[in-house]
Amino acid sequence: MTIPGFQDIMLPLLYLSQDRQEHKLSTTRNQLANHFELTEQEREQLLPSGRQTTFSNRVSWASTYLKKTKLLESTGRGRFRITERGLKVLEEPPQRIDLKFLDRYDELEEFRNRSSADDDKDTKSVEDEVTDTPDETFEDSFLRLRRQLASDLLDQIHENSPEYFERLVVDLMLAMGYGGTRRDAGEATRLSRDGGIDGVIKEDKLGLSNIYLQAKRWENTVGRPEVQNFSGALDMHRANRGVFITTSSFSKDAREFVMRIGKRIILIDGNYLAQLMIEHEVGVIHKETYILYEIDENYFVDE
Repeated sequence: MTIPGFQDIMLPLLYLSQDRQEHKLSTTRNQLANHFELTEQEREQLLPSGRQTTFSNRVSWASTYLKKTKLLESTGRGRFRITERGLKVLEEPPQRIDLKFLDRYDELEEFRNRSSADDDKDTKSVEDEVTDTPDETFEDSFLRLRRQLASDLLDQIHENSPEYFERLVVDLMLAMGYGGTRRDAGEATRLSRDGGIDGVIKEDKLGLSNIYLQAKRWENTVGRPEVQNFSGALDMHRANRGVFITTSSFSKDAREFVMRIGKRIILIDGNYLAQLMIEHEVGVIHKETYILYEIDENYFVDE
């Protein structure tokens, strides 16, 4: 069974509360997971941010909507209880409680903060089919924008010269905390000019050990022979640590090869390179910042 949408969770959640007792959201979440017969994999599936499970997030939003429409009431942090309004709904229970059903309550309109009657109609027609929570929608949009940015970064890299790529790699290694000073990094020993760089850079500011680099600004897939040659070059320098960076991708054989050898070789393909650039703010600038807040329920505990 797939993970139910947050609207599918509303009625079962209300049923589990009909005993009028105080319930913990964490306990109820497990009961709902059992009700929907979710597998362990489905229970552990994370949102794109990796900070919360998808099912937990959907249960939380189902709870939020039921509280906002006063079918449930909060009794403390992560605790709730059914209200008289909620009990009345269960006297003649509907087949489903969703946003369309909850639209009968004025509190839902206030929660949505809708701006016009025309927007109301559009919102209702769309919400009938909604399965993702606002958190999921926000995170999915963020990831789509980030994937597009990564693609644009790679396009920019390919439009510039191999020498520019050399400087970019140095800038990224510095931003990640490698290379000591910029002067040290700038003096990375260049061994070839085959569309990338082969060099050595300090692993730390004190220069206690070195990391050998190879970078290829390629369109084609980097195969095992290229990675094997790099491994051989490490042997010549009595080194066992290296980073191979490409703007394209690595073949399956290349990745399997580095898993079997005794050296520590990190493979960074184009997608990973772009993500590292974004994470360490190399070649990108802040466009906008959004801060999401949530209630600090501990603050409102009256002791």
